[in-house]
Amino acid sequence: MTTQNLLVELFVEELPPKALQKLGDAFASVLADQLKAQGLTSADTAVTAYASPRRLAAHVSHVALKAEDKAVQQKLMPVSVGLNAEGQPTPALLKKLQALGADLSDPVAAVAALQRAPDGKAEALFYDSLVTGATLDTGLQKALDEAIAKLPIPKVMSYQLETDCELPGWSSVHFVRPAHGLVALHGTTVVPVKALGLTAGCTTQGHRFEALVSPVVVPHADQYAEVLQSDGAVIASFAARRAEIARQLAAAAAKVGNGARPIDDDALLDEVTALVERPNVLICEFESQFLDVPQECLILTMKANQKYFPLLDAAGKLTNKFLVVSNISPEDTSFVTGGNERVVRPRLADAKFFFDQDRKKTLASRVEGLSKVVYHNKLGTQGERVERVRAIAKAIATQLGDAALVADADQAALLAKTDLVTDMVGEFPELQGTMGRYYALNDGLGEVIADAIEDHYKPRFAGDTLPRNTAGVVVALADKLETLVGMFGIGNLPTGDRDPFALRRHALGVIRMLVEKDLPLDLHALLTGAVPAFGDKITDASAALADFIYDRLAGGLREQGYSAQEVDAVLALRPQRLAQVPQFLAAVRAFAALPESAALAAANKRVSNILKKAGEVDAHVNPNLLPEQAEQDLYAALQRFVPEANAQFDAGDYTASLQTLAVLRAPVDAFFDDVMVNAEQLDLRLNRQGLLKSLHDAMNRVADLSRLAA
Repeated sequence: MTTQNLLVELFVEELPPKALQKLGDAFASVLADQLKAQGLTSADTAVTAYASPRRLAAHVSHVALKAEDKAVQQKLMPVSVGLNAEGQPTPALLKKLQALGADLSDPVAAVAALQRAPDGKAEALFYDSLVTGATLDTGLQKALDEAIAKLPIPKVMSYQLETDCELPGWSSVHFVRPAHGLVALHGTTVVPVKALGLTAGCTTQGHRFEALVSPVVVPHADQYAEVLQSDGAVIASFAARRAEIARQLAAAAAKVGNGARPIDDDALLDEVTALVERPNVLICEFESQFLDVPQECLILTMKANQKYFPLLDAAGKLTNKFLVVSNISPEDTSFVTGGNERVVRPRLADAKFFFDQDRKKTLASRVEGLSKVVYHNKLGTQGERVERVRAIAKAIATQLGDAALVADADQAALLAKTDLVTDMVGEFPELQGTMGRYYALNDGLGEVIADAIEDHYKPRFAGDTLPRNTAGVVVALADKLETLVGMFGIGNLPTGDRDPFALRRHALGVIRMLVEKDLPLDLHALLTGAVPAFGDKITDASAALADFIYDRLAGGLREQGYSAQEVDAVLALRPQRLAQVPQFLAAVRAFAALPESAALAAANKRVSNILKKAGEVDAHVNPNLLPEQAEQDLYAALQRFVPEANAQFDAGDYTASLQTLAVLRAPVDAFFDDVMVNAEQLDLRLNRQGLLKSLHDAMNRVADLSRLAA
């Protein structure tokens, strides 16, 4: 099968930058998958996606002009249905063959050509046919239609297109942006496909202002990127364009000197890559007086509003220089740099104005204003929420520290949300917490309170740092618990992909702080202790919330490499001190490596089943009611080794505790071999059940070992 490389390009108006890379990858992958499904590609086929602000394209190697014909065997019906008693075809069989296009000029010969083969208990008739392979013209048309239909378009546009027929008119087209050109080249040959009212050709458009020719002629599918760059002044590959921007940013920063480096922001780099076709990085600057404003404000306004790359010095401090990624390369760049400097100046002036105005009022004076900000229609205002967070924080701080910690946590909780009513956070909501810290320092509240105010939102995302000090941990815990308990209490739970109040993230934040900060706090007490702060606004949903948190914990532990069995064994006991869970898991993993573990896990499963059927069982054992040698030996082993294992457990050495109990394998095996637990004599039966309950309690303090049984 001879093949050529294929190039397909859709030329459109400017695509949404935040979706460009995803659109380009989807267009190429679906197109290639559809060609493969029709047998038009080979095992050596490679797919290259291209995406620029005004085009989506795909290069697919080793594409055939026509797919190979395929022999297909199709089951028709059971022989008893297709043939009558004389072996003649029934009307049902003839109708089926006719529908399949079989030659029925000689029905007897057509039926004789059918294959008979066992199909379950009966015998069936099978029809062999040769399916003609798809041609590239029809196959690419189908693949292109599918690729366009399956594009992950964030928002579809509708526009009118003049119809190409005898009667003039207009038709509606629905696509992400109006399309103006279609290229489809198989080697050097144009494939006559159509899409979005366009007919494929071999020409496209280059850069709006800097293309050398218009239109740009693509002579061969393999020359697409090369010709587009040389004649059209466009780097078609998203990855190549991104790498070129990164290279130019680094070179420009080195030109500035003094260890300057552009801010590291992959999302910004992706967005800028989607905005330019021929990147040209230029150095700009603003007045140094603006550096008196917190650098987070300046960085955010330059990134979010202007898509600039601020420059940091070697110490990570913002400089008064920034980098612009231009889409043009004029000989005199002063107009471009000057224009961008004029544009950014009012933005920075606004930030300075907000900062100066906000500092005229203390955070404490803003507390009253929170009572006018609605948090949730069922949970009241931000002011009411602050009081709930304070109550929860006080309770946690009392368990963790002294009166000083309680006072710090209470003050931080009182002021944590006050920056929400500042001008700066009103303009830049992303700075909540950050600005609270600056304003707290301005008010002379000290580092502890200031850090706690900023950190109470942490961790904001996976991998984020935790609060720096204990007061920050307390307020962060209280804030997240208030959200979780409140939302569960009014039945506002996450469903599927919807989690508008980020309850999953809040749950993971609670888990991380309890575990990584090794906090001596019980989960049940935390959840139930937060409920009274809401009064009659909610119902107590602590049980459902606990399930939700343990589910998040289980998922996180599995992502860390623990097996489902290990996680299930530890969390089955619902450990209240989540800080102990990693130690329990380490102990279970060490125990599972012992030669005795499999037998003891199986024995634990058997014991659990016996006790479950027995109902309420007292762990009391009467030594005088142990007539069998095996039960005497098990009782003696428990008396000897359980105290040692318990002492190790209480000392926090959970691995040693389980390993100490591993010696019980032999007496446990002997007990089940020689002793009838459910003896007819009631006192013996209850005593043996009590012995097993003692064994079960001793062995399952770290984890439910029965969950390790195969």
